[in-house]
Amino acid sequence: MTQVTLFTKPGCHLCEEVEAVIARVATRRKFELIIRNIVENADDFDRYQYLIPVVQVDGREIARYEVTEQQLEAALDGR
Repeated sequence: MTQVTLFTKPGCHLCEEVEAVIARVATRRKFELIIRNIVENADDFDRYQYLIPVVQVDGREIARYEVTEQQLEAALDGR
């Protein structure tokens, strides 16, 4: 199954917006959502502390800071 990973941290308003976009797409598409709190992992924190939210589809980064439903669906379709 396709995996969508959201790198986030508590109190991140942009992250909340991106998570809402992902939730809307999830009503139409099947995928596994993994939410990774960068505060809980030193490597994630070092890599993404100034870039969140970051969205990956099957390990491939597709967006930073924001994502649209169309961008996420295109990535899910492999485009």
